[in-house]
Amino acid sequence: MKEEQRSLLLSSSSCFSPPQGVRLSYGTAGFRADATLLQSTVYRIGILAALRALKMESSVTGIMITASHNKVTDNGVKVADPSGGMLSQDWEPFADALANAPTPQHLLQLITEFVKKEKIPLEGVRPATVLLGRDTRPSGESLLEAAKQGISSILGVAAVDMGIVTTPQLHWMVLARNKGLKAHELDYFEQLSSSFRCLIDLIPSEGRMSERDLKLVVDGANGVGGEKLEVLKTMLDNLFIEVRNSGKDEGVLNEGVGADFVQKEKVVPHGFGSQDIGLRCASLDGDADRLVYFCVPPSKGCSNIELVDGDKMLSLFAIFVKEQLHTLSKEIGENTGSNYQPRLGVVQTAYANGASTNFLKKLQLEVIFTPTGVKYLHEKAAEFDIGIYFEANGHGTILFSESFLCWLEARHEELSSASKGSEQETAALRLLAVSKLINQAVGDALSGLLLVEAILQHMGWSIHTWSELYQDLPSRQLKQNTLKVDLSSDHLVLRM
Repeated sequence: MKEEQRSLLLSSSSCFSPPQGVRLSYGTAGFRADATLLQSTVYRIGILAALRALKMESSVTGIMITASHNKVTDNGVKVADPSGGMLSQDWEPFADALANAPTPQHLLQLITEFVKKEKIPLEGVRPATVLLGRDTRPSGESLLEAAKQGISSILGVAAVDMGIVTTPQLHWMVLARNKGLKAHELDYFEQLSSSFRCLIDLIPSEGRMSERDLKLVVDGANGVGGEKLEVLKTMLDNLFIEVRNSGKDEGVLNEGVGADFVQKEKVVPHGFGSQDIGLRCASLDGDADRLVYFCVPPSKGCSNIELVDGDKMLSLFAIFVKEQLHTLSKEIGENTGSNYQPRLGVVQTAYANGASTNFLKKLQLEVIFTPTGVKYLHEKAAEFDIGIYFEANGHGTILFSESFLCWLEARHEELSSASKGSEQETAALRLLAVSKLINQAVGDALSGLLLVEAILQHMGWSIHTWSELYQDLPSRQLKQNTLKVDLSSDHLVLRM
């Protein structure tokens, strides 16, 4: 490491002293804590994201400043890998060590040793980029500046501020940039709206829903998702969205609102009531990577909502995708088309309701279980041609392998030439549209919401029909914040 680089790291890190008596740990959600404790941690994650970009041959990485469904006084930071997914698990111990290095000298030694071990090129390489995003929390702006300082402490790496975005938008932008595609917010909205429109246009006119059935009321959790949905809905036809708790009024982020609150408490969020009986309702979480649906109870004597959670979203998506694959495999006259049999799999954790697992198995789907944590689900889903994963909390997506998409595009061209307008060609078009609509990087409440709406219209289903796919086994989830004591030191380990 050159002296210029060493001096830059020592100088910048001296401005960001770590909090005393606190030890932070990088988990599935990155680092999360009270926002007042995070300045030095976010600065150091800026360094990590810059090194990661250089390690990955000057690719684009990302940093998202958010604490998702946590209270508004918390914040957090996590890294997006060049794939658009989460930071490689191999780098998580380095993240922990960086965050907890006690002095600038310790930090420099740690970085020097890691750069040598990982063979990270610091000289003579193409410039690298780190995209930065934050949610609407008041603490986000100053933390983002700390991240910029960390990134600029590594020579040859530039920070690009993408502004206030949802977490899935930031991950989508990182993936798009590394594919050489346009990656601004408008590009994201245009991809979602055009693929949604394609799915709607493929529904026969006699199967279209009434205007009332097309209405959807969405709880935005007083966060960034509500704000972005207000923009997205202006680009949509065949869906009438009313956004409440958008963050513009006096509501507090995640306080009595949001997907986490609705899913765990099973009650209506603030701003919803008897006027919404019979309507289809949905709830986003604070950074719009989780989504649940619900119905307002029909009488004041009943407080529990009819909840449609991530398990039932997984079931809905699996039914639709399997239907399209089945149609695609049908013979056309004497032409058998292709012998290729795509592998479809669904991935769950132990938090999944047992009734959902039984339902999926009855559909003769391959059901795989992983440890709790999105990173494990995502990794396993990526092993399939089409892998669908969801947690009960509403976080999940559908992954399409590159090899399958290449085959599907070629197959669609064949069908378009040989039997344009056939049900097989339509099925191929639907699957291609789904691959563009659903976020291929991470779970995304906005893209997931549009896919749910498109499938319900395709099926002609109400939310009640969807909810009655199977009867949930009785269950109850509680959230308990704890402080885990590290017995090997005098520090407290914060896991939130």
